[in-house]
Amino acid sequence: MKVLIVSDLHGSYFYATKVIELLKLHQADKLLFLGDALYHGPRNPLPKEYNPAKVCELLNSYKDIIIAVRGNCDSEVDQMVLHFDLLETYTTLYINEKSIFATHGHIYHPEHLPKGHYDFFMYGHTHLFQLEQQGTLTLYNPGSISMPKGGNPSTYGLLSEDGLYIYDLDGHIVKQQRFK
Repeated sequence: MKVLIVSDLHGSYFYATKVIELLKLHQADKLLFLGDALYHGPRNPLPKEYNPAKVCELLNSYKDIIIAVRGNCDSEVDQMVLHFDLLETYTTLYINEKSIFATHGHIYHPEHLPKGHYDFFMYGHTHLFQLEQQGTLTLYNPGSISMPKGGNPSTYGLLSEDGLYIYDLDGHIVKQQRFK
């Protein structure tokens, strides 16, 4: 199974269309969305082509393949217009024989990890990509596709049967962890 992993879209229709293009390019079976779907938040500038209504309409057309968690900018009013669950703080998944704890990163994060054993701790929120091993746990943040920080490019992630990847929008692998 291939899973496209995206975080921090913040209402950008331009980047929402990129997400759909990437789903098709990678022939992904699922989209794991790590929060902050529609609203840009009071600390961020407006992202490129900010249009939450169009983003909502586009994402709703893929509701059957989206697995999402709530970001700090997501709210109950967003859930009223989105046709996939968005209000859970975290979700746990088992994909390709790997256990995953997926969250936005504003409650659980690398300095405050959840209890339990997982292969991957996946989060967003910081707008900074990360792929690092901490003991038996892989810390993974795909970065932000619409509003990257730290001088980084727009990035997204992919989980496949052979590895975990972070790509820039030009298709270059920024970081990777190959599975044995």
